[in-house]
Amino acid sequence: MRRREFVGLVSSAVVWPLAARGQPSDRVRRIGVLVGLAENDPEMKRRLAGLREGLEKLGWSEGRNVRIDYRFAPAGSQVQVLARELVALEPDVILAQSTPATAALKRETSTIPIVFASVADPIGSGFVTSLSRPGGNLTGLLQYEEGITGKWLALLKEIAPNITRAALLANPKTAAFDYFLRSANKPAIDLSIEVVPTPIENATDIERAIEGFAREPNGGLILPPDTTTVAHRDLITALAARHGLPAVYALRVFVAAGGLVFYGTDFAELSRQGASYVDHILRGAKAADLPVQLPTKFETVLNLKTAKALGLTVPQGLLVAADEVIE
Repeated sequence: MRRREFVGLVSSAVVWPLAARGQPSDRVRRIGVLVGLAENDPEMKRRLAGLREGLEKLGWSEGRNVRIDYRFAPAGSQVQVLARELVALEPDVILAQSTPATAALKRETSTIPIVFASVADPIGSGFVTSLSRPGGNLTGLLQYEEGITGKWLALLKEIAPNITRAALLANPKTAAFDYFLRSANKPAIDLSIEVVPTPIENATDIERAIEGFAREPNGGLILPPDTTTVAHRDLITALAARHGLPAVYALRVFVAAGGLVFYGTDFAELSRQGASYVDHILRGAKAADLPVQLPTKFETVLNLKTAKALGLTVPQGLLVAADEVIE
């Protein structure tokens, strides 16, 4: 597999404080985990497996020297109640996977360290004061930098040159909708694509929105990371196929479900990296001193079967550049 690496503002080789080094204690420490998908979702199982693998490599073994309390809030359901439950357990650190989960935890505590592993706009969301100096009890990994929306639009145009309209589909309550919409403005002009804001909240909204958008020709879809759309990924990929809409997704699970193309980060890998932040906090580091890390690895996964069904001829350059091609 070929992977292209991009180094962000903060290198993955962060120089951690000396207090954060040493061997894990045999004393049982407590970790809270609040995630934005259902417990039985295969994608959620991948992410939690990544977290456990990362912790194991760093010397933290569930049942030996660490206890992990999980709470699941698919598409943000009951997220505030679950955040309150976790905080009441007084864990040493909490890992949050999604913007709504992080926001809910921030409202509940200003003292327990919180590590976020799936947040797109931590400054705009009010989680940190800056990426290099978070300044409070939150830090973690940036999901996508702002320019990613332009890459999604360019990829959509590359694979479907006739595209002139792109619906940006997400739930503003569970995704950084305005952040991605704002970052789409300039690249959309450069690519001669009209970006159509398409906010949704549930399956009924999704069906109505896609069917309405598909009534006009030369359209495609852009789906930024969002726990709501992930929960309804089978419906979305089925509707895209039914209406002949090329789509670029921010999560690879959509391509596995029959979507056209994914470009972005591996969320299981983000969970493994999140384990490193948890580790350093358990060893004594403060969240305020740990810079937010930008994504360093991106990959492209293309569903060739879906491309053929849509009548698209995939450019040879894209086939060669893809990290994985699903036949």
